[in-house]
Amino acid sequence: MMRTRREFIQDSAAVLAGAAVLTDSTGLLAAPPRAVAWPVGCFNRPWTKWTFDETLNAIKAAGYSTTGLLTRTKLDPFIAADATPEYLEGLKRTLAASGLTANMGALRSRHDIPIEETVKSLQKEIDNAAFLGLKYVMTFGIDNPAQFEHYFKAMAAAAAYGAEKGVQVVMKPHGGSSGASDEIIAAMKKVGHPNFKIWYDAGNIIYYMGKDPVEELKPIVQYVTGFCAKDCAEPKGDVMIQFGAGKVDFKGVFGVLKSAGFNGPIMVECCAVGDTAEATAANARANREFLEKVLAQI
Repeated sequence: MMRTRREFIQDSAAVLAGAAVLTDSTGLLAAPPRAVAWPVGCFNRPWTKWTFDETLNAIKAAGYSTTGLLTRTKLDPFIAADATPEYLEGLKRTLAASGLTANMGALRSRHDIPIEETVKSLQKEIDNAAFLGLKYVMTFGIDNPAQFEHYFKAMAAAAAYGAEKGVQVVMKPHGGSSGASDEIIAAMKKVGHPNFKIWYDAGNIIYYMGKDPVEELKPIVQYVTGFCAKDCAEPKGDVMIQFGAGKVDFKGVFGVLKSAGFNGPIMVECCAVGDTAEATAANARANREFLEKVLAQI
């Protein structure tokens, strides 16, 4: 029986509609997973023997748009409690002129003095961070078990104050009270404030604890809001190295982070330090490109 042109068109439209529905319902299953787009920045640590202006130029030349004020120098106290208003104003201008965005400042705190003095100093550092427009301040835990309780109380107060100022307090694995997952879980419970989070450091899990960074991440991944990128081959081994030269399984770590809905930032902390700021920038660029290749695979 001959089909009319109208019937042919109607049947064809039905087939196409069915295909569209099938695509909508199964296309997501068939499509490859989307690569993450986590921002990758760079701390100032590799350039501490050069001026901060040279550091910022090198970080920008290495292809980064974000930096973090991790390692203080004799000339640059960054957010230190004793940083002068004049210094902070100059630092703010320098950062703005560099074209880079700073996202983090490192805290320093004493825990062998009255708690009120410690908290006052931490609050001043948080004020300085807020003045500079930083979103995070970082603590590194503490080594002396006799001072753990003092530290946890101070961090609880700092986290509460930071919440008022729009600054998140984060702790990175660094041995002692922030050694690995067991210590970090204990710290999170002791501090007990939602504005106290973790910036994971897989290299430090090897350096300080000799443990598997992937496995140590799994019990604490829900607390992680940032990642400090460094590699390390063995406990107390060199960390100023190129990524891939150590034993950090970056793909494995990033896979765990992705599964928990992590959204960055990643901050490159280390690379091989060259004879010049420019040579060091080339190494920092290579480490960024290493991470970007890994991120494209997860």
